[in-house]
Amino acid sequence: MSGEIAPGRPGNLTPEQEEKLRRLWQLVFQVCGVSQLENGATPATTAAAAPAPVEKPSPKKGRMSIFSRRGRKESDPVESTPSAPAGPPPSVVLSPPKEGEHDKYGQTQHFYDTLASMTPESIRATIWSMVKHDHPDALLLRFLRARKWDVEKALVMMISTMAWRANEMKVDEDIMRNGDAAAAEAEKNATDPAQKRLGHDFLQQARIGKSFIHGVDKTGRPVCYVRCRLHKQGEQVEESLERYTVYVIETCRYLLQPPVDTATIVFDMTGFSLANMDYTPVKFMIKCFEANYPESLGAVLVHKAPWVFQGIWKVIRGWLDPVVANKVHFTNNVKEMEEFIAVKQLPKELEGEEDWEYKFIEPVPGENDRLKDTATRDRLLAARDMLVKEFEDATAQWIQHPEGEKAAEIKARRASLATQLREDYWGVDPYLRARSLYDRTGVLLAGGKIDFYPKAAAQETEKTVAELTNGVAAVKIAPAAVPAVETSPDDLD
Repeated sequence: MSGEIAPGRPGNLTPEQEEKLRRLWQLVFQVCGVSQLENGATPATTAAAAPAPVEKPSPKKGRMSIFSRRGRKESDPVESTPSAPAGPPPSVVLSPPKEGEHDKYGQTQHFYDTLASMTPESIRATIWSMVKHDHPDALLLRFLRARKWDVEKALVMMISTMAWRANEMKVDEDIMRNGDAAAAEAEKNATDPAQKRLGHDFLQQARIGKSFIHGVDKTGRPVCYVRCRLHKQGEQVEESLERYTVYVIETCRYLLQPPVDTATIVFDMTGFSLANMDYTPVKFMIKCFEANYPESLGAVLVHKAPWVFQGIWKVIRGWLDPVVANKVHFTNNVKEMEEFIAVKQLPKELEGEEDWEYKFIEPVPGENDRLKDTATRDRLLAARDMLVKEFEDATAQWIQHPEGEKAAEIKARRASLATQLREDYWGVDPYLRARSLYDRTGVLLAGGKIDFYPKAAAQETEKTVAELTNGVAAVKIAPAAVPAVETSPDDLD
């Protein structure tokens, strides 16, 4: 496990990469309506020509959901509520695409649609909501690396992702805020059959352990296991599959601690047959990682794939970006798995040495009571908003003074504020996010501390205590350990 910072991350940028990051912050501020220059002006875009105007899209009907997916009420919280000047959407014009360029997910159109349909302040709030405990620069750098340091393409991808999070999936205000507790409530008490089914399907995937996070690989990356044999096409409705996929990905983000910023996925194909193959959720998962969670995959292990998977893989590989496809490795036995995950940290069901089995713990009554404390939530968010503004101000100064006497001082200020934002997030987290299995099992602890092997740690502690206790007992009963002392009547009280 290495503590080195990988290239292209905060603290390890070349001068050229740092300049790209400054330019992206400039454009993000412009989209969000944030004044960033000392004279109060906003920067000009680096665009060359304007495409044909895009009409504002008509509102789309939301899908039925057990988690208020039809729309957010005014009382519903957002993780961070930074204010920004109100007004018309900013005019951001991008350079025309180069000949032969392909926009796989239509993100450029989505970008302009987002500018027409979302206010600058709502885009800004969604960005800071996604930051969570991360370094703000780290989020922007993911998009820059994914788009090979093309600033405009990174901006398009980033803003498209914000629309997906806020409008399509409602990641923070719904999926993560409600968690599995809301699914359990819907499964038990919902009067609408569709809502009851969604709650049941969501929980069923968690209960059987269709996919779960456990332990780390040799580089310290969290490992997400997917038991492919447990999926049957049609057993769960499509929306519940998508929601659970996003829920697991988002939960894994909470388990990332710098310098680790990616995860490993193990597709356990033991017992896989054609009855387990379902292309629709596979496509959704691919789109999630390629379009909305860039630079999040460290490695993908396909374990014990049967011969029938060969033709399926040819189809799937054709959907994958070459960069993602190159992260896929096929393993057939524990020796090949050991190249990525230590045998002692590989569960026995995969022929490893770890005596661990997945068990789902149902939501505990009262575990999410702090979500109801809106007064504390709003107070904490207001304080966080001040930190956000301070970071934005420092970033504006950093854009204005990339070099010179003030540069080092400004960089230090930004780094300090990023640390404060990270620590501050964990104070507000219980008022924004429903507790998860990983909170209940002691993997994700208060203050953002992580214990990937809580049971193992507890067993080790018990073993140490037992050894110490036995050692003390041995000392007490060993004749040579207790010197002989003569007692006389004068010694007695």
